[in-house]
Amino acid sequence: MKPLTEEEIRSSFVNATPEQLDRLPIPGIHETLWDEREFLGWRDPQASHLGYIVHWMHDRPTGIVLRAASGGLRPGIAAMCSFCHSAQPATQVRMFSAPRAGEAGRNGNTIGSYICDDLACSLLIRITPPHAQSAEHIAERADALLSRVHNFTATVMKTA
Repeated sequence: MKPLTEEEIRSSFVNATPEQLDRLPIPGIHETLWDEREFLGWRDPQASHLGYIVHWMHDRPTGIVLRAASGGLRPGIAAMCSFCHSAQPATQVRMFSAPRAGEAGRNGNTIGSYICDDLACSLLIRITPPHAQSAEHIAERADALLSRVHNFTATVMKTA
């Protein structure tokens, strides 16, 4: 992933309200290992029900605001993130919804998906499964992850 500045992050959101942008917390971008990310994902430390994803799409940064469901999946079962396809305990996967961009979102239209609770999919594809992975295998998983994030974002951006 190409590095992002705070200004690029703030101006990238396609489904954020002005109020959300005013209080948008920026993660530690100076410590970010950009070469090991397909997207920048983080949760809001002041509003834990909010999450944010920013990635490069068509050579420009594109961000979406996510809202975590209040209830999680039943403990003791396995679940799979729809972005990174990593199987993990259900307590580490959560339903997130994203308001659609534009008028559709203002009218309450959302799209949802089960995603890693900490939005750390880029890390998970590099450490799971636990057996040694080749650079080629990680690259394939990274491409697939980014494709799924792009598809989700494109659906959020649909106006009709």
